[in-house]
Amino acid sequence: MIGFLRGKLVHKAPPFLILDVQGVGYELEAPMTTFYDLPALNEDIKLHTHLVVREDAHSLFGFSTQADRALFRTLIKVSGVGPKLALTILSGQSAEEFHRCIHDNDTVALVRLPGVGKKTAERLVIEMRDRLPDLTESAASGTGNKNTTMLPISNPKQEAVSALCSLGYKPLDASKMVQNINAEGKSCEDLIRMALQGALK
Repeated sequence: MIGFLRGKLVHKAPPFLILDVQGVGYELEAPMTTFYDLPALNEDIKLHTHLVVREDAHSLFGFSTQADRALFRTLIKVSGVGPKLALTILSGQSAEEFHRCIHDNDTVALVRLPGVGKKTAERLVIEMRDRLPDLTESAASGTGNKNTTMLPISNPKQEAVSALCSLGYKPLDASKMVQNINAEGKSCEDLIRMALQGALK
């Protein structure tokens, strides 16, 4: 099991990123909560990781905090929730917001996330209530890199739409979520954050 990777960030296109670790390029998938914390390209970063092994693929997932990784690991134990949906949930809500939804039985907020229907939301509330990881302990044991300096992106709106589609939104819905946001001076990650916040209102 690969517990963490420390290396140079050489590529990022949500939900994928590549980390150069002593000449080996590791491709990881990560939630938007991690992308918000990424440094500029060619900067060093440490990511907590989780490896999913299947017959047809080995997928490596990266997280800026141990709290996010712990929540991801708990989510994929829920019936009907795979790694892709777990990433979508983590991208649409912070770990703290997700905990609130579970403790308050707020299935309405959960259903707003792409791929989460009413039955899945109810299952999440029932199955997650007693096994949510302790955010306080996870956060204390290691937070991620908080340097959010980003390199300019040629077409942040187009990349934001593409990223939202990768998270499970339909192309038309993703375009509508982004089209009315003023993109001036904003990175792709900024636009995705604003679009997701708007979708959950």
